[in-house]
Amino acid sequence: MLSTLRTGTVSLRQLRPVVSNLRAFSTTPKAQDKKVVFVQGARTPFCVAGTDFEDYMAHDLQREAIQGLMKKTGVKGTDIDYVCAGYVIQDVLTSNVAREAAMGAGLPLTVPAHTVTLACIGANVATATLMDKIRVGQIECGIAGGVEVMSDLPIRYSRPLRKRLLKLGKMKTTQQKLNLFKGLTSADFVPQPPAVAEFSTGEVMGNSADRLCAALGVSRADQDAFAKRSHEAARDATQAGFFKEELVPMKSTQTDKYVMEDNGIRPSTLEKLGALKPAFIKPHGTVTAATSSFLTDGGSASLIASEDKCYQLGLTPRGILRDYVFVSQDPKEQLLLGPSYATAKLLQKTGMSITDIGVWEFHEAFAGQVLANINAMNSDAWCKKNLKLDTKLGELPMEMLNTRGGSLSVGHPFGATGTRLLTWACDRLKYEDKQFAVVTACAAGGQGVAMLVERHPDF
Repeated sequence: MLSTLRTGTVSLRQLRPVVSNLRAFSTTPKAQDKKVVFVQGARTPFCVAGTDFEDYMAHDLQREAIQGLMKKTGVKGTDIDYVCAGYVIQDVLTSNVAREAAMGAGLPLTVPAHTVTLACIGANVATATLMDKIRVGQIECGIAGGVEVMSDLPIRYSRPLRKRLLKLGKMKTTQQKLNLFKGLTSADFVPQPPAVAEFSTGEVMGNSADRLCAALGVSRADQDAFAKRSHEAARDATQAGFFKEELVPMKSTQTDKYVMEDNGIRPSTLEKLGALKPAFIKPHGTVTAATSSFLTDGGSASLIASEDKCYQLGLTPRGILRDYVFVSQDPKEQLLLGPSYATAKLLQKTGMSITDIGVWEFHEAFAGQVLANINAMNSDAWCKKNLKLDTKLGELPMEMLNTRGGSLSVGHPFGATGTRLLTWACDRLKYEDKQFAVVTACAAGGQGVAMLVERHPDF
């Protein structure tokens, strides 16, 4: 057969047994029956960029999250088959941060690791990657997570200057080197930080949030109230000790003290929030700095395994990772509506409805973005037009949404947030005595994710 393949004379009839065997290998009953479970999550404290973690590199935070997870679960490096991490604004020295962090955490050098990037939902992609690997029998146990260090962003220079700098090493004389820079203007020497605008549209995400709020009836007062709720819920959850189990203390780079908690939680009053000026569309916009998630440093990690492997390790599974969907829409008009599309697709795929879900973990990119998606899902007109449904998805109960705060209050390290959402969803399922949770988030590029988690009966 190999000889005929090389000569290009193989027929379809000859190929059929080969294709059949490959198909059988990838869909064996044993692989398809594997139940994927969320065992436990861990994370560094999430810190406002430019504060306690400003001198760390991304691999430092991801390494600490992995080491913290392994210490909390008691797993050994030899128990891990694979590592996958989300990372958005990457340092060129450690672009595959998953590999660098895994090695730094002491995992065997034989454990493969790769890094994914999908804006704010990178850790969700990492989790989905391991879910699929476990389901098809490639691995039994892995670590999924993510990281971001917004305190140390890669700064570029203009392309004309970069082109000359790359040629600089080939110049032999001083005059040749000086001649290389002829034709440059002062503007070419101005540093270029990473753009905060969408590449495809040139629009800043906050502007899109403002337009979305106007289109779906979310007022300034609604947004201020939601931001206040998020910070108060995070404060209460911190004081109640809900985050202690997941947090991995790290030494501050500014003091000799260890950072034990998230440092961006700042409850305020409606009066103070209402006094803030619009941050994006001025002077009549409704989105402010307080109703937008802030730039954050942090890393996260979670142990994902087959149910059998989890029991073999002597651990208790917390959640069953039932299903997930990723979606993509128009990045101009529907940039932040990924949760509505993804939730609808997930519920339809699993035969469930909003009333079946007892816990909602919703990424808070902006207060208005969360509320606009809630309004969209509860609108007959919007759901009929955009989701092609006969009726609306339904009203998402606020008492089931983000009861421990969210990205507005604890922070949003882009690559790490997905794991934080899943960790909280599993913990809340037990604490609030519910069966099903949905984790959902928007992402740059008009993309989004929704994941269905079921509380494990042993948790």
